[in-house]
Amino acid sequence: MPRATAPDGTLIAYQTAGTGPPLLLLAGQSCTHEWWQGVRGDFEPHRTTVTLDYRGTGDSDKPDVPYSTPGFAVDALAVLDALGAERADVYGTSMGGRVAQWLAARHPDRVRRLVLGCTSPGGPRAVERTEEVRRSLADPDPARAREALLDLMYTPEWLATHPGPHGTLGDPRMPRHARHHHLVASARHDASAVLADITAPTLVLHGTDDRLNPAANADLLVEGIRDARLELFPGARHAYFEECRDEAGKLVNDFLAAWSLPRGSMPSER
Repeated sequence: MPRATAPDGTLIAYQTAGTGPPLLLLAGQSCTHEWWQGVRGDFEPHRTTVTLDYRGTGDSDKPDVPYSTPGFAVDALAVLDALGAERADVYGTSMGGRVAQWLAARHPDRVRRLVLGCTSPGGPRAVERTEEVRRSLADPDPARAREALLDLMYTPEWLATHPGPHGTLGDPRMPRHARHHHLVASARHDASAVLADITAPTLVLHGTDDRLNPAANADLLVEGIRDARLELFPGARHAYFEECRDEAGKLVNDFLAAWSLPRGSMPSER
């Protein structure tokens, strides 16, 4: 598996599939590229999908140092550099959406179009999950904690016909220190002051019944990012992109297709 070298020397594993201009897909907290396995094929007829394993997960290095969402954005940029992708469309969900905010704000020349799903700008105005949700995720019984996370991700009706495995539940191979660093990085995210620096056309997606990251945060993103567009999925929970796959995939593909991107933006020989 290819790996890019971050500025601090950390090796970041990445994966590509499909053909066409690059679409960088950024996963949620403590997850690998498996987060996208259920839906990435929807984009591949016309796009080269690019995923990565965050530092601390999968086949990437797992240094025992503090992590941050701006730091994850630097790692993502290293992957684009390794691929020779001068510009890319970026679709980030959950913590990946937090990372995508920094990437688009600090490197506007590298992000053509931006999709932010089930995510938050962080900061003092962010709407946090309830204490009940926090307690359920911190249950000392791993089986109960897993069931709680499944319930936050998907509706019971969808789970009844989609038993898994589910790549959205985290990387089971993560060392404890890396899991902790991911948790802190996501919790400390605050891009509220740089949302106005995002110049890429932006689509914001969210499930209305998301209790893991309440949908009110989508309004904050649209308020802060110039001309951002909001689409909600009634009744959907955190993993709207899987449960509402047909509708969400079409929205994203139509949004990205609004402007064509030259195929030369990512040299095939690299």
